[in-house]
Formats: sequence, structure tokens, C-alpha cells
Amino acid sequence: MKLNETSLPALAARGIAVPSYPRGSAAAAVGVVHLGLGAFHRAHQALVFDALLQSGDGRWGVLGVAMRNTELADSLAAQDGLYAVQVASSAGVFWQVSGALWQSCVAAREPAPVVRALAAPATRWVTLTVTEKGYGPALAALLVPGLAARHAAGLPGLTLASCDNLVNNGRRLQALCVDAARAENPALADWITQHCAFPNSMVDRIVPAATPQRLAAAAQALGVADQAALGTEAFWEWVIERRFADPSDGAALAALGVTVVDEVAPFEEAKLRLLNGSHTAMACMGAVAGWPVISDCIAQPAVRHFIHGLMTEEVGPALRRPDWPGYRDALLARFGNPELQHSVHQIASDSSQKIPQRWPPSVIAAQHRGQPVERLAFAAAAWMRYLRGSNEDGVAYVMNDPMANELQALALAHAGDAAATVQALGTLKTIWGEVLPQDSGWLARVSRRLAQIDQFGMLGALAQLQAELENA
Repeated sequence: MKLNETSLPALAARGIAVPSYPRGSAAAAVGVVHLGLGAFHRAHQALVFDALLQSGDGRWGVLGVAMRNTELADSLAAQDGLYAVQVASSAGVFWQVSGALWQSCVAAREPAPVVRALAAPATRWVTLTVTEKGYGPALAALLVPGLAARHAAGLPGLTLASCDNLVNNGRRLQALCVDAARAENPALADWITQHCAFPNSMVDRIVPAATPQRLAAAAQALGVADQAALGTEAFWEWVIERRFADPSDGAALAALGVTVVDEVAPFEEAKLRLLNGSHTAMACMGAVAGWPVISDCIAQPAVRHFIHGLMTEEVGPALRRPDWPGYRDALLARFGNPELQHSVHQIASDSSQKIPQRWPPSVIAAQHRGQPVERLAFAAAAWMRYLRGSNEDGVAYVMNDPMANELQALALAHAGDAAATVQALGTLKTIWGEVLPQDSGWLARVSRRLAQIDQFGMLGALAQLQAELENA
């Protein structure tokens, strides 16, 4: 038996939390168009919308748009948009079925329904998790025609909330849409600026990619087959700027636990630099050392000591989030959650797009404050070793990155020569910005750490680093 509308009563009888509100054709029209129908959205924003629907506010049903993944969209459509989420914490594990997803489609296969949905009178919100590399002409070509149709029909503007790990993500999305619109119709660009809201936001929840093991666990817990089941942690956070097309939306979101603020930047910086920066460092280290998931990485005492020091001494002091030490401590506990099985290779994907947001700002801020950057240099060196495409036992792995071929060619061409490797990879301004490629002291630190990784292996190099820091 498959998970679908008809199977919900049986799940409720098993004690599984299921939607109690009308859905799809039995409900009001879709109110949210979400672009990027991956695991993160379904275990984060969609659960917030599910809670809003459960509260009796029927305006938050979602059209989930997969950008390219036809298999996922079709699986969800076959399940009436339903899927189960396993939430695991130290207190235990529970399952819930989300019902916020009312429709699904694929942008690459069927863009017209997306444009129609954007222009539909009932649509109020657009949310996006298209990853850092998704903010380009193709995204504008999907959004702007829908906004143009709204403008032509005299409909109200939308709230368009980027939930991707980009600094100032709302303004970036606004600039992308306005610039594309202005090239075609200046009046449309002015309407978007005046009537649509693009709040900055920060979202935080660890959501590993689905695995066959998770699907099997779902089948056992639910008694039905669910091809879209997910696992996540109990912790979640959504911080969003108080900037909405409908100002009353702020109160509705806040009532469900969303943090609505005047400035997102302090939370955004802390998440990018503490959580995401540490994640990328561990992912590169784990890929090279042969630790497959993050909980395996943080279980290594040397890695845990490294990550604690990275956050405490090199990243945290420059942050504006007032409770960052508590956030750090929560992260260390979250990283160790064995139920998540968060793959290091999943986290290391698209590193060329992620590193610019996660490491250089911390390096520059620490240097300005006269604080150490040796752990950040070690992280940079671990990334350069990761780019060779094989671990310390010689086992090859595939890198998923828009620059994978270029970066791997550079890493392999200079393998064994740390200084030459850093000169080739550490001076790429698209990754490291304008300052660090010209900082000879920084490049020398990275070279030293890479030479130690090559000589002693990842754990041995961590021991060398720790000994030096203790004797400094």
C-alpha cells in the first residue's frame, strides 16, 4: 500500500501525525509557489506551512516546483503530495506526514504551469531553495513572466523569500528580477520594486539526502510505501526580515515559531560561518580521511577539538549574533546526531559556490581583530586536498561542483607540491575574493597546512596543528 490520501486514516490509527485539513481540490487554491523541491524545503518551510494549515489558515498550500528532478516530482504526485518526515533528537524519534504540498511539477519539463501559478490570484508567496548556483538568467526567466502576468492583470504583488545560503539573499533575488524585467519593460521593473517584497531570510535545519535505509524505515514505521520520506533533526530555525507584501504575514509566521526581525544579517552571518563553514571543513576532511558522514567526523576527538576551536577562537568573536556561544554549543551536539547520517560528499558538493560565503569573511575579520586563522588555513588546505578526487586509501570519489573539472585538474597537476597547489587554487578570486589571493602570509599558512596533510595524513596533520597551537 502506498502513502496517499486514502491511507491517512490507517496512519492516524498507528499514532502518526497526519494532516487534518482539506487539501488540493477540496481546499482553497494554492497560495505558495516553491522553487527547488528538494529535501530541505520539504523538511523545513513546508512543515511551517503545514503547521499554518493545521491551525486553520488555508492560504499556505504549496505548488512544489522541482527545477529538473522529474522522478521526485512524479513520486510526490503519485502520493498526492504527501510524504513522511522522521524527526530525531536525543529525546527520541517520531514520524509525521506533511500535507502542505498540494501540487508538484518540473520547471524544465513544464514551465507554463509555473508561470500560471505565479500569476494566479490566490498566490501570495514564492519561496526558493534553488542552491547558490541557481541565481542566474534561468531563474529570472521563470519568475519574471509570472510577475509580468500579475502586473498586466492588476493583481497584488507577491512576497518572494529566498531561503538559500546567500548573504543578502532577498536583495540578490530582487536585483535579479528587477534587472531582468527592466531589460524588457521598465514599467514592470518599477511595479516589482514597489509592490513585491523580497525579504532576506536565514533557514537552519540539518536535512540529509534521502537514502534507501530511510525509505525502509518509513515503510516499517508507517506500514505504507513512501518514495519521498525524509529524516531530519528536531532543531529548526527560520529568521526572516519584516518585509512582506501582506504585512499581516509576519504575525502569522511568528505564531508558529518563525523569528521575524528588522535585520537578518547577524543570524545569517552566524549560520553561514559557524554551521555551514564548519560543515564544509568537516566534509572535506571526512572525504579525504574516509569518514562517510558528519557524525563520524565529529566523533573523532581531534576533529571535535578542531571545530570547537575554529568556532570559538577564529569565527565567533567577529559575529554580531548575541547568543553565538550557545548556538556553537548546539551545533556541536547537532553534528553528533547519529540518526542524521549526513553524507560528507553531499555537504562538499558545490564547494566553489559555497566557500566564498563561508570562509574568506571569517579569515579577513579575524585578521582585522588580530586573532588566529590557523584552523581556517587548515580548512582551506583540506579543501585543496579534497579536490584531488581520492581519499587517503586511494579510493576515488566523484565531486559535484560546477568547477569540478577545472579545480581537480589544478589540484592533480600540483599534487605533492603544497606551495604550487596553493598558488594555483588559493589565488582564484572567484572563490577567495580580492584580498586573500594577494595575502602572502595567508597563502603561506595554507601551504604549510597542506604540506602537513600530505606528509602526516588528516589526523596526523590535525595533531601537528593542535600541538603548535598549544605551544604558541
